[in-house]
Amino acid sequence: MSNFIQDRRSLLKGGAATLAAAATTSADQLLNFAHAWAQTSQWKPEKGAKINLLRWKRFVEAEDVAFTNIMQAFTKATGVEINVSNESYDDLQPKASVAANTGQGLDMVWGLYSLPHLFPSKCVDVTDVADYLGKKYGGWAPSANAYGKSGNKWIGIPVAATGGLINYRISSMEKAGFKEFPKDTAGFLELVKALNKNGTPAGMALGHASGDANTWLHWALWSHGGYLVDEKDKVIINSPETMKSLEYVKALYENFIPGTASWNDSSNNKAFVSGQLHCTVNGISVYVTASRENKAVAEDMNHAYMPIGPAGKPTELHLPFTMLVFNFSKYPQACKALTAFMLEAEQFNPWVTSASGYLSHFLNAYDNNPVWTADPKRTPYRDVAKRTLTPAGRGTLGENAAAAIADFVIVDMFANYCTGREDAKGAIAFAERQAKRLYR
Repeated sequence: MSNFIQDRRSLLKGGAATLAAAATTSADQLLNFAHAWAQTSQWKPEKGAKINLLRWKRFVEAEDVAFTNIMQAFTKATGVEINVSNESYDDLQPKASVAANTGQGLDMVWGLYSLPHLFPSKCVDVTDVADYLGKKYGGWAPSANAYGKSGNKWIGIPVAATGGLINYRISSMEKAGFKEFPKDTAGFLELVKALNKNGTPAGMALGHASGDANTWLHWALWSHGGYLVDEKDKVIINSPETMKSLEYVKALYENFIPGTASWNDSSNNKAFVSGQLHCTVNGISVYVTASRENKAVAEDMNHAYMPIGPAGKPTELHLPFTMLVFNFSKYPQACKALTAFMLEAEQFNPWVTSASGYLSHFLNAYDNNPVWTADPKRTPYRDVAKRTLTPAGRGTLGENAAAAIADFVIVDMFANYCTGREDAKGAIAFAERQAKRLYR
């Protein structure tokens, strides 16, 4: 029996030591596994299959390299050609929508948030893939069911998530009078005020940043008990709780570094790594980039969960990346095979390791990947798939909720008030009109 087969059998038991071994899988091992996997897989690609796959643009270069290696191994083992195109967060959803509406151009989309729920009738039923992976790898985090399922069937596979957590400079926090990062919203506001006073400002996006703005502004709304809709999908945004969240965010905004109203998803990364920004909400990509480009910043920064607000419980929103297969694809079996292959331990573990914490998992077995404990600064990102709510908040994650986050309903409400385009009542009324149009 080869060492490779021994490692593989041990790995499937889920031990931390064997997960560590998988994290250093060589190209030859990956290709050997791909060939063995293709021979026994229940999904047999169609003859001559060619897959056009759209994914988000990388924020961590090593992750993109590992992803490319997975695609190449799959192609060599199955003969399926894969054409990967990359788009920014903000451009990905429009491109996917064009394909869905025209029925051509793409076979698969690896997108963010609730993308499959924008066009559930155009998605292949991938329940067989979800059941296979869940049974093999310790089950799915609860949020995976919300993101992946429409009714009783899976319309997408949540491959990974990126956490939207606090990134902060340790020395600046301590200079502001805090020994540890505040765990509540009141303390967080006091810290932001002190950071601004010291010339070491915080800043979070209020522009149409699909990742950064949506994550922290939904947190701000929910942390004060405000929601767009209730459990029956009735629009309830016009509430005292929403008003309190608006006032809170404006108080933060008044102490931010200038320009956040026009920030996109890369703006805070650049400002933080360059030393201009000392506290923000982002994935771990800031830390990964700083470790390479500005080690002084990396050594002086850490991460924290989002503070708890008057709601009295965690109210975080993170970024899931869910894979969908369009039902007009000529190669659904090849697409299913690729999706399942991506999440097998032999390549998923080294892939997540290469991402240095930027990608977290929805399958429980991957809690044991040593990437989460090798550097304690990464550990908070391990559990984001377990902690996250969905963009629907208290409501149902379906086409309406997917449209609401795609249209920046919550982001625009906060931005309209903070920048003075609307007073608080006007900002809420505008959001309410948009929501009632979507949820009519």
